Amino acid sequence: MNNTILEKKKRVSDQVLYALIQLSSFLSIFILLVIIGYILYRGIPTFDFSYLVNTTSIINDTVGILPNIINTLYIVIVTLLIACPIGIGGAIYLNEYTKNIISFTTEVLAGIPSIIYGLFGMLFFGSVCHLGFSILTGSLTLAIMILPIISRNTQTALECVPKSYREAALGIGATKWYMIRTVLLPSAIPGILTGVILAMGRIVAESAALLFTAGSVAILPTNIFGHLLSSGGTLTIQLYLEMAKGNYEVSFVIALVLVVIVLGLNMLAKWISRRFDVNKGDN
Repeated sequence: MNNTILEKKKRVSDQVLYALIQLSSFLSIFILLVIIGYILYRGIPTFDFSYLVNTTSIINDTVGILPNIINTLYIVIVTLLIACPIGIGGAIYLNEYTKNIISFTTEVLAGIPSIIYGLFGMLFFGSVCHLGFSILTGSLTLAIMILPIISRNTQTALECVPKSYREAALGIGATKWYMIRTVLLPSAIPGILTGVILAMGRIVAESAALLFTAGSVAILPTNIFGHLLSSGGTLTIQLYLEMAKGNYEVSFVIALVLVVIVLGLNMLAKWISRRFDVNKGDN
């Protein structure tokens, strides 16, 4: 039977490109599994639950990373509290009201090396603002670093909302802000959460900037808010210090904890996104 116009002729170039795409996908998954597998292989045999509930003390002869876990969570929460309102608000302004040089500057911020952010944070927040080496200094510095991630992903999410949504809301007499608050933002929540997830990964993985701003002290907090003004080494900082000392067993335990925290944060964000979609569908 002769080929009809509806039948697609398979071309060699299409098959080659499809094979390359599949190969790239499998290669990405393979690399991820190798990294996680190697961390599990080296970390699980030396893992002890006491690592998670103890502090490192020469006097008590104990090794633990509890202060580093707490400091990491501190910095993640405080940084997101600072960056999310600014990043999401800026994205709404740029996408719905006007597009100017601010959009270009946010893209430039994404290309600045983290060590430069650390230097700026140490000199400005630490010295000029007299915050010193503290969790708050590190959080303010990281907030600037993740602004492009949150802002750009929020803009992309808002651009993906169909124009008919805007036209329908404005057509029934809704104000622009009411339309943004009740129509655009709920529809863009999954994309916004994607940006927040990426930002959390950047925060947890950052070490260079925090060396200059938050320091490396690992002590348990005695006051929830007072701890913000004290130096606090995160898990990545402690991992760097342990590797520098040659303590590879402890280093892989810390790496294992970091992987679990990142996976936990991603699962939490995905769960929130699914819950929001379900509630939106019910309405």
